[in-house]
Amino acid sequence: MARLGVNIDHVATIRQARGGAEPDPVAAAAIAELAGADGITIHLREDRRHIQDRDLRLLRQTIKTRLNLEMAATDEMVSIALSVKPDMCTLVPEKRQELTTEGGLDVRLHLDAVKGAVQKLQDGGSSSASSSTRTPIRSSRQQERRRLHRDTYRRFCRGVRLESRAGRVEKDRKCHQAGRKAGLGGQRRPRAQLQQHQEDCRTWGIEEYNIGHSIISKAVLVGLDRAVRDMVDLVKYS
Repeated sequence: MARLGVNIDHVATIRQARGGAEPDPVAAAAIAELAGADGITIHLREDRRHIQDRDLRLLRQTIKTRLNLEMAATDEMVSIALSVKPDMCTLVPEKRQELTTEGGLDVRLHLDAVKGAVQKLQDGGSSSASSSTRTPIRSSRQQERRRLHRDTYRRFCRGVRLESRAGRVEKDRKCHQAGRKAGLGGQRRPRAQLQQHQEDCRTWGIEEYNIGHSIISKAVLVGLDRAVRDMVDLVKYS
C-alpha cells in the first residue's frame, strides 16, 4: 500500500498572489493530515516564490506525520534544513524561469554538490533522496541516498498520447524495480490529473506519491478535505 504525501506549495502560491496571510499553508497541512495524508511536502525555493521560511518553521512544529522538504543542493538550503530538521530532504534542480520543477536532478553533472549535501543532511539526521530522471541507478546507490525519487511531469503529464503512455508506465515500473534491487526505496512525483493516478498506483515498486497540483486544483472546486480523501482512496486502495 503506497503512502501519500501532499504538496501544499500552491496554497502558498495563492497567498503570495495578494501578499497577505491567506490561505495559510500551515492550516492546509493540518486539513490534509486529518483527511488521511501520510506526509506533507513543501519546496522552499531560493527565490521564495511560494513557501516562506516562516511556513517551514511552523510546519516543523505542527505537523503530526512527516515533513518532506524539497530543496536545491546549495549551502543556504542545506543550512536551513540542518536547522529545521525535516524528516526527509529531497534534492531537486531549480531554474528561475520555470513555473514548477521540471525533470530530475542530474547527479553525475552535479556530483560534488549532491554528495556534499547528502552527507551533511544524513549526518544531521534527515533521510535524503534525489529527484533523478537522467541518472543511472548505480550512481544513486553510490551516493548512499535512501530513496530514489522519480519526477514524471515531462514523461506523463504534458500532452502525452494515451497509446504512448502505457509504454512509459512500463519503463517507469522497470526503473523502480531496478532501484529496489539496488536497495533504494521508491518515491514518485506524478503531477498528473486526478483520474490518471488509478493506473499509476498499480505501477510496481512505488512506496510513496508526492502530489500537489492535481489535489489543490480539485480542492478549489470541492474543498481540500474532499480532494485529499479522494486521492488517498486512489493511491491506497486502487
